[in-house]
Amino acid sequence: MTCRERVSAVLNRQPIDRFPVDLWMTPEVTRSMCAHLGVDSEFAVYEALGVDKIAWLSPELMSGKAAGTGAADLAVGDGDAEDGEVVTSPWGVKMRRQQAGAAVYYETMAPPLAAYETPESLADYPYWPDPDGYDYDKFEENARRLHAQYATLGPWVSFFEIYCGLRGLENSLTDLMINPDLVEAILDRVDSIQTGILERVLSRAADHIDMVFISDDMGSQNNLLVSVDTWDQYFGDRLKRWCDLIHRHGVKVFYHSDGAVRDLLPRLVEAGIDVLNPIQHVCPGMDREGLKRDFGERLIFHGAVENQQTLPFGSAEDVRQETLTDLRTLGAGGGGYIPCSCHYMQAGTPPENVIALVETVRQYTPGS
Repeated sequence: MTCRERVSAVLNRQPIDRFPVDLWMTPEVTRSMCAHLGVDSEFAVYEALGVDKIAWLSPELMSGKAAGTGAADLAVGDGDAEDGEVVTSPWGVKMRRQQAGAAVYYETMAPPLAAYETPESLADYPYWPDPDGYDYDKFEENARRLHAQYATLGPWVSFFEIYCGLRGLENSLTDLMINPDLVEAILDRVDSIQTGILERVLSRAADHIDMVFISDDMGSQNNLLVSVDTWDQYFGDRLKRWCDLIHRHGVKVFYHSDGAVRDLLPRLVEAGIDVLNPIQHVCPGMDREGLKRDFGERLIFHGAVENQQTLPFGSAEDVRQETLTDLRTLGAGGGGYIPCSCHYMQAGTPPENVIALVETVRQYTPGS
């Protein structure tokens, strides 16, 4: 099977020759892997290791500056800018490049809607993205080119992560409790703009997209960030409309939320998500056996190889055992799982550990 066929088979619950293996790497890890393998690009790393890469797709602004549909596209940076450089997301969120040890991140500065306190005031905000401001011809071209070899994922869309970028996390959580009119007004704009982007992308390139990436972090390390009732009030219907739109075009929904989100999973399944990422199984309620038992018939799992301790600080054998446990639990029955790191592998992750993850998956026999 080709890497694209292998991923597609898992998504459609068809027989596989082996489990596909995906990699998420920060730019620092990509550079260390290039040096270790003697290659010169990210995709050359995937080719050298035999990774079944799921290629990301993101529209570009007509100006030619690469951008996605939200602030998260800049969250890990590119590692090339100077410390302190400020970049701006399509939503007007300014972020400053910060060096943190060996890693580079872009951290949000002053949230641009922090002082906007009424629904009426939102009309004065000058940076609402225009769905027609993106180059859909180029998006379609990239999707067609990448899909000839790889499974594809994109574009990235979000409700609450964009809201938090615009208002700031503290304001955002407070808004949900005491300012429902403002929450609805902002989410209506966030929803409408990205629905316009999704409609344009899917009408042009759905045949070359396997999954759309919906990202809404609703969990902390120990619990949900918002109650299930609050999620129902603001996000449930909106997510279902997006899932229905995506499914009408024959595309799957890849849903990302870090943290302890077990109590939200029945709602996410009901809304129509197909793939759950990143499976942070060290968090309460996220044990792998329970997730497979309770949701394995409805969800495909992506991720799970532990990224806070095992990958950065463990030995290659630790990574091998961690990956085997993921395969035997989330992949029980011989499918329903795409192994990958639990979010981006961080700067300083040893190349030997990356290779251990990949080789363990490639050598594993489904159903063993």
